[in-house]
Amino acid sequence: MRILIVEDDPVSRRLLEITLNNWGYDVMVTCDGTQAWEALQQEGAPQLAILDWMMPGLDGPQICQKARETPVTQSIYLILLTAKGKKSDLVEGLAAGANDFVTKPFDREELRARVRVGARMVELQKSLADHVKELQEALSQVRQLQGILPICSHCKKIRDDQNSWQKLENYIGEHSEAQFSHSVCPDCYASIVEPELEELKRRRDATR
Repeated sequence: MRILIVEDDPVSRRLLEITLNNWGYDVMVTCDGTQAWEALQQEGAPQLAILDWMMPGLDGPQICQKARETPVTQSIYLILLTAKGKKSDLVEGLAAGANDFVTKPFDREELRARVRVGARMVELQKSLADHVKELQEALSQVRQLQGILPICSHCKKIRDDQNSWQKLENYIGEHSEAQFSHSVCPDCYASIVEPELEELKRRRDATR
């Protein structure tokens, strides 16, 4: 999993990078808020970021706010790294859109626990997005049945996209979750089945 580090202090930045690398994370490093914001908008950007609160360009809360206002970055999990510890500061960060906080100087185990929570959230979001995509694809297949379908007026077969003719039930079965049980309607029974039964009865009586 890739994690973006945004820290202007070179010592803290390097310490974070080494720590996360040792835990098996792929780390992307930026040194100010402007670089970080540009990186977060790129295709394939990390979905978890650790942002210093105070830094040149955009500060941490400003990045959080912009991320929540921009569709492509709304789901990124944002952890603020800050020396601020007042309740009002934490409220300000959460109001800006941060998901979590780590105080400076950071405790390794606390950081690890909070990063793990963020990683789990990112995985859950990805799983949900994949599930939504599957549902959309399924709905798209069902919607195919709402268009114009070429159907033979005599035998009632349907022409598919490959220009092949299929039985109506076969075509619908392939393009939806519908299942069929065959029966005979009253009109067909009166016009087809009943005359056939009468003809069979007549032939049987004639052979006696």
